[in-house]
Amino acid sequence: MDFTFGPETEAFRAEARAWLSAHPGRTPGREWERELGAAGWIGLGWRGEYGNRRATLAQQVAWGEEYARAEAPARSGHIGENLLAPTLEAHGTPDQRDRFLPPVARGEELWCQGYSEPGAGSDLAGVRTAAARDHDAEGPCYRVTGQKIWTSLARTADWCFVLARTDPDSRRHHGLSFLLVPMDQPGRVEVRPIRQLTGTAEFNEVFFDGARADAAHVVGGEGDGWQVAMSLLGFERGVSTLVQQIGFERELRQVVDHAVTTGAAADPVLRDRLVRQWAELRTMRWNALRTLGTADPAAPSVAKLLWGGWHQRLGELAVAVRGAPAATGPTPWEPERPYELDQAQRMFLFSRADTIYGGSDEIQRTIIAERVLGLPKEPRG
Repeated sequence: MDFTFGPETEAFRAEARAWLSAHPGRTPGREWERELGAAGWIGLGWRGEYGNRRATLAQQVAWGEEYARAEAPARSGHIGENLLAPTLEAHGTPDQRDRFLPPVARGEELWCQGYSEPGAGSDLAGVRTAAARDHDAEGPCYRVTGQKIWTSLARTADWCFVLARTDPDSRRHHGLSFLLVPMDQPGRVEVRPIRQLTGTAEFNEVFFDGARADAAHVVGGEGDGWQVAMSLLGFERGVSTLVQQIGFERELRQVVDHAVTTGAAADPVLRDRLVRQWAELRTMRWNALRTLGTADPAAPSVAKLLWGGWHQRLGELAVAVRGAPAATGPTPWEPERPYELDQAQRMFLFSRADTIYGGSDEIQRTIIAERVLGLPKEPRG
């Protein structure tokens, strides 16, 4: 894979930088997604054309890096763009692609992911959410009943792709189906925010009580949900890993600047930790470039292990550089209002989850052991 970023890629980078510079004052949310969609910046790597620009892998990296450097808003549509779309391109029918991809490309429909459950987080094969066949006035459908948890963006999503058990007599990864479920079903779909250490609620619980999913919206066919779900997990990392590292670089720079300004960098132990963080970040970038576009089965798990631990250590380093003042908030605490955190404190607390969400470190090591090294499978009850 050539990542020399030649003239065509650099021209694409310049166009992206110019467009981002011409759109100041942007705020995260649906309006920003529509602005991106109107300019064709959603779905650069898709195989099909749905009003989106087409870009090579190197150009996608260039766009992602410029987006991160511009400190553009966190995306509300990345689940539809980077997870659902490639899954539909790989496993969906032409009708499913024609129905769902154009609204994603235009930034008009937002998605969330219904995988984890209270009793089946990292052990995805243990899902108990059920989907029973039905037929109502609108035609054949499934009725989905169960609970999903740690669902990002569920409060703003229009749709959710749900892994559910369509064969009640099945076990483990058999008898599962990948369903596309509309979220706007009052009384049948309920979203509850989960308050975290930071005081914010990025994650949610989603309760399905007979929620309707059209029978035509089963991706890959009934009973083949496990294959589709595993395929989707392979799309979770790639270009996004490199883009994420630009944000990491900015966070590290802020920690280094604070250490230099306050004199904390004079401490040889802290200085060694700062240098190590920098070196590890460079190593992560070159590893991501090395594996980008390859079929290396270990690449997603290795990448998750690397960045999860790295970012957690950066959070610890950010408060270590601050010293004792890191224990106090930016404003006096008052019982009547939620506590406030500064950026370093927020990173420290939120990064505690980095080695858990998206597949815990233990699960990633098990994947590497079993699927790459060929070690005996871990006994499961």
